Amino acid sequence: MAASSEGPVNGVGEDKTPGRRQSEANRKLKYISLAVLVVQNASLILSIRYVRTLPGERFFTTSAVVMAEVLKVLTCLCIILLQKRGSLRDFIALLYDSIFVQYWDTLKLAVPSLIYTLQNNLQYVAISNLPAATFQVTYQLKILTTALFSVLMLRKTLSRVQWVSLVLLFSGVAIVQVEQEGKQKETTVAGAGQNYAKGLVAVVVSCLSSGFAGVYFEKILKGSSASVWMRNVQLGIFGTFLGLLGLWWNDGPAIAEMGFLFGYTPLVWGVIFNQAFGGLLVAVVVKYADNILKGFATSFSIIVSTVTSVYLFGFHVDLLFTLGAGLVIGAVYMYSLPKVAAPSSSSSSSSSSSAPSTVSASASAHIRSHLSNGDGDSETDAFLPKFQEKEKGC
Repeated sequence: MAASSEGPVNGVGEDKTPGRRQSEANRKLKYISLAVLVVQNASLILSIRYVRTLPGERFFTTSAVVMAEVLKVLTCLCIILLQKRGSLRDFIALLYDSIFVQYWDTLKLAVPSLIYTLQNNLQYVAISNLPAATFQVTYQLKILTTALFSVLMLRKTLSRVQWVSLVLLFSGVAIVQVEQEGKQKETTVAGAGQNYAKGLVAVVVSCLSSGFAGVYFEKILKGSSASVWMRNVQLGIFGTFLGLLGLWWNDGPAIAEMGFLFGYTPLVWGVIFNQAFGGLLVAVVVKYADNILKGFATSFSIIVSTVTSVYLFGFHVDLLFTLGAGLVIGAVYMYSLPKVAAPSSSSSSSSSSSAPSTVSASASAHIRSHLSNGDGDSETDAFLPKFQEKEKGC
């Protein structure tokens, strides 16, 4: 009896050691993911705001959008080439098959690519005319638009908590806008030749386009076997072409006179690299993140943007703004909470309707940020399988 009871005890002790190590590794990945998401979310907005308010020659935002798309495509092509172990023959064959042979599949991406190109340009317009903190709070309306389009186009169902969070989100954004509108004439924004109404329209249209594009992209990619890198190449081809059209239409004569890279400084290049590689970085990081962590990251990035704006841009935070921003932060967190456990049949159907993993990084940032489907019943469930897959080389 003593010998038989001793064996299981030792066996359990041996099993716990690697389990604990893996749990610690998962915990570290969570904190790293949180930090990366917060830095990427906050730094892009703050850096765009900063470079667009600096005195002196200003770069053309349309050229920055095109440059970001080109860098993104080149990066993804390099990754695909590495995946083919440097074989140019296999690399070219894959590109030819994915882009030209399956041309209809490629053409489907023209719509989201057009919308994302428009959205990238609108982001520059909005951040150039709105305080960074105000933009960060208002831009969370993309959660509302994505949820509504998901219900209408994908027939998804939202929990009561999510509906309540959407109401709180809208209320918080409305409070912030009322507060900003009330002191618009007193701020330096109007005095600096910036148009608050123009920025507000830009961010609202950007939220609408973001919601539609994310849901549309999810719908057309159901069951697709293409890799995330190939999707980025396909999106980037259309994005570059459409960006060049927008550049020619809006800034053609000026760029012809002053040059494509006019006004580019190290800070501007930093913004472009952040915009180009930020989505790819987030695509990798979010593999180890669940919806709760993403909600924390978004909420914390709003706080970081607000605090930084106070010191960098002299942004004034009053009670009304704090109330509105608090409602938005709470709503984002509530919306990211996993749904209450349901019977196995309903839970399996819910998990099957979640966003596919093989999505474009530039678009998946929108899908992952807006959709609420949980990847597991707990944070450990969300991280552990993915970490194990990586260890196995999947």
